[in-house]
Amino acid sequence: MKPKIVPAELEPTEHEIREAMAEIDGFLDITPHDFSKLYHLVHSRTAKQFSKSKGQNVEREGWLKWLRPLSEPSRRTHIKEIAWSWLAAFAGIGLVAWLNDAIFSQKDILLIMGSFGASAVLIYGVSNSPLAQPRNFVGGQLIGAIVGVASCQLFSQTPWIGAAFAVATAIALMHLTRTIHPPGGATALIAVIGGEKIHRLGFTFVLCPVLTGTLIMLLVGLIANNAVRWRRYPEFWL
Repeated sequence: MKPKIVPAELEPTEHEIREAMAEIDGFLDITPHDFSKLYHLVHSRTAKQFSKSKGQNVEREGWLKWLRPLSEPSRRTHIKEIAWSWLAAFAGIGLVAWLNDAIFSQKDILLIMGSFGASAVLIYGVSNSPLAQPRNFVGGQLIGAIVGVASCQLFSQTPWIGAAFAVATAIALMHLTRTIHPPGGATALIAVIGGEKIHRLGFTFVLCPVLTGTLIMLLVGLIANNAVRWRRYPEFWL
């Protein structure tokens, strides 16, 4: 019985087989029927080999997709972009840190925290990223702060649950409000594990350092990213 591998439109007729046999030089001791059987056997084996090879390629592709990013280096950043990002970040973080030391620390108020460093990378380093826009920056940081403080108070006896709940909930709310800003997750975590000084602030943590520091950094970002012709910030507000 002939294998059902050859499409009907490719099924050779006896006339075509005879014509093909006639093109072979010398004596060919084979009937058209035997030739047809041989054709189907060869075609069947070739198709199976091709299918197996294709499967191996798909499997290999599945493994290689994890390695491919390692072989595709990111685009080099122009030196002027690096220099301007450095200046902008120095100005933004420097201003917040100076105000923290010169004014706020005397009143035992915190103005700077670790997640601002991550925000600085986005706002001053890749200001065209959707994650760096004002809606995301301000919204993401505020959501992280509110959720973090609430989680700290809700799970005061089990801080490890509070930490997990804060970050997970902050991510979910940032998705819902279209304010994804990765440092916002860090802010939520800081509110839970940041220590007694941060815990004493309660929801004041949302206003200072988070909102105050965020607005200062945003102001520096608006000035620095629009002071040169090759940058524009923001790409969108809302």
